[in-house]
Amino acid sequence: MKGGAVIEAAALTEVVTFDKTGTLTVGRPKVTDVVAFVGSEADVLALAAGVETGSSHPLAEAVLRKAEARGVRPEPVTGTRVLPGQGVEATTAGGAVFVGSPRYAEALGVVEPTAMERIGVLEGEGKTVAAVFRHGAVVGLIASRDEPREDAARAVAELKQLGVRSIMLTGDNGRTAAAIAGALGMDHRGELMPDEKVAAIRAIAVRSKVMMVGDGINDAPALAAAHLGIAMGSGTDVALETADGALLRNRVTDVASMTRLARATMSNIRQNITIALGLKAVFLVTTVLGITGLWIAILADTGATVIVTLNALRLLRFNPERQC
Repeated sequence: MKGGAVIEAAALTEVVTFDKTGTLTVGRPKVTDVVAFVGSEADVLALAAGVETGSSHPLAEAVLRKAEARGVRPEPVTGTRVLPGQGVEATTAGGAVFVGSPRYAEALGVVEPTAMERIGVLEGEGKTVAAVFRHGAVVGLIASRDEPREDAARAVAELKQLGVRSIMLTGDNGRTAAAIAGALGMDHRGELMPDEKVAAIRAIAVRSKVMMVGDGINDAPALAAAHLGIAMGSGTDVALETADGALLRNRVTDVASMTRLARATMSNIRQNITIALGLKAVFLVTTVLGITGLWIAILADTGATVIVTLNALRLLRFNPERQC
């Protein structure tokens, strides 16, 4: 935690908002389904792999790993262009190809009812679906799933015990977000663009002290907008630089541990202020009234310093992982 102000903010936290991919989930999604409407599954994978080649996005890497595992060679592409929050498009020998959000494809009017029905089924299973289309028609779907971290559900439960509400903010569609959030026992808001995450955090911050936990470049604005931004230790350099603190062990339960430690620290500080000022006030009055001498007052002042120091040292034995 970068400074005392961060400790104070952590102690006052009432709501924790989490990014999904790489924070609540492992950040290494696996392709589970390849659906072909035109051509074969290998053709769909080749198109998607060609467009995603060179991308560092977790979903893109999942597609490339799947293509490699099945021995599918990516189709050559040119003019790759990222559409923020929507997907990636590129040009192949057969024309322009887009890989990304089914909602974007639907807005363009290229998704048929059969494809929408299949998308709904896959998203209901908690999977993220990417549509692959060209020539104004969907040629296939690629579904992937990023499993929650082993300690994610426990972290949410521990925060609830501390009286802290947990909310997942994600760009995934509502059905996928609901499936994952439901399994973790937390609230969610899906289909959010990066600027919409910032707006959501600012809206929450009006009513409550909010902490944001994320790991990606796109999370940096949200981390800065919250009262307290916390980055996963495995996150991007931008996220780590922007955040007020970091979870170096990449454990979601450390969010609850951080909150416990911050609260214990602030409680210790209040105790020390009370002890120090209380003793000074008592001996100031007794010295003025002639009940105690000046030397006794000086010794009491020195004793107060020793007492508060010893009281502060008790924090060295505090176990933030112990549930209260």
